[in-house]
Amino acid sequence: MESGGASPFPTTPQTSTPSGSKLNPNAQKKVKICVYCGSAPGKNPEHIEAARELGRLMAENDISLVYGGGTVGLMGEVAKTIVAISGPDAVHGIIPEALVKFERDSTYAGKQDEHGHYVPEAEVYGRTTVVPDMHTRKKMMAQEVLEGADGSGFIALSGGFGTMEELFEVATWNQLGIHDKGVCLLNIGGFYNGLLDWLRKAVEESFVRPANAEILVTADTAAGAIKALKDYKVSQSRYNLTWETR
Repeated sequence: MESGGASPFPTTPQTSTPSGSKLNPNAQKKVKICVYCGSAPGKNPEHIEAARELGRLMAENDISLVYGGGTVGLMGEVAKTIVAISGPDAVHGIIPEALVKFERDSTYAGKQDEHGHYVPEAEVYGRTTVVPDMHTRKKMMAQEVLEGADGSGFIALSGGFGTMEELFEVATWNQLGIHDKGVCLLNIGGFYNGLLDWLRKAVEESFVRPANAEILVTADTAAGAIKALKDYKVSQSRYNLTWETR
């Protein structure tokens, strides 16, 4: 969270709809889902299959992807699945410069952007933006979701420390009233059962308000996760904080 009391991103996204317009601003936007997931494929093939299924359903429902910009593991599978169906404009990968050489495959070779960064082929993985640090990456990813239409939100597929850190940050921002988008765990093969046990224990021990436990919704299929974001209801137990947008 940025210093000085400012919100990490504007709480009310700006739109290009003229003042007084009778048009619904939401009708001019696309649903955008930020997918957090591992840069590894995982041991069980069901994780890769879930990533592909999520990508396929997002493409079929004209949903844009925002993700961490890697071309390997679950990240790469989601991105290239959507691009193969919807084209490169449907995907925006955002990756810190320090991670480019780690979260890449052979498609980086010989391809540079206007700043001299090696990036994957847009025709395979969509548009890629290279940023200086992790904070900028996460802020940009979240901002795109906030600017999306109703049904936009965050989905966590299986992953490691990075996935957990990103997941809990957007869940915390929701609890603090910084945003009101849905946050969904796509719980493949019980991968997140331990985390859900912890959440229940945190409620039981009065570290998390019962209603705020519902900030994290769960699904065990890609279709269920997309629907969970569409149907998401904001917890009435969130902190009523005011965040400046300067």
